[in-house]
Amino acid sequence: MSHAPAGAPSAALIDPRGPRFAATLTTVVLAATLVTGSGWLLAAQTAVFASGALLGLRRSPYGVLFRTLVRPRLGPPAELEDERPPRFAQAVGLAFGLLGTVGYLVGPAWLGLAATGAALAAAFLNAAFGYCLGCEIYLLATRLRGAEPARG
Repeated sequence: MSHAPAGAPSAALIDPRGPRFAATLTTVVLAATLVTGSGWLLAAQTAVFASGALLGLRRSPYGVLFRTLVRPRLGPPAELEDERPPRFAQAVGLAFGLLGTVGYLVGPAWLGLAATGAALAAAFLNAAFGYCLGCEIYLLATRLRGAEPARG
C-alpha cells in the first residue's frame, strides 16, 4: 500500500478498496458507453472523473457511495494508502473522458471509441486485478522528478 514519503506534505490517506470499487463502477459505465455509443453517458462518467481529480476521491460520487453503502459493511482496511496516485489516475481518466466525449458528440467518432476503450482498459485492470495504471504513471513521474514515490 502507499504511504506519504518522508518529508512530503501531509497527504490524505484512503481505504484502498474505495478506488477499486470506483474502478468497477467505471468499468460498467465505460462498457455501456462503448455498447451504446452514448457521448452523454461518457460525459457523465467524465464528470465523475473530474470530481475525483479536483475535489478528492472521498467527495466524488463513487467515493460517497463506497463510504456510505459499502465500507460500513466491511472490516477496517489492513492499511491506508496515499490519495495522490489514485487522484492522479482520476485526472488521466478525465483527460481520456474529455477526448472521448468530444469524439462522440462533435466527431470524429473513432476518437470517442478509442478514448473510451483506453479508459475502459485502465479501469478494468484496476477493477479486476487491483493494478492502477494511472497510479503507476504517477509513481514513475515522481521517481523521474527525483522525489521519493508515495509507495509502501
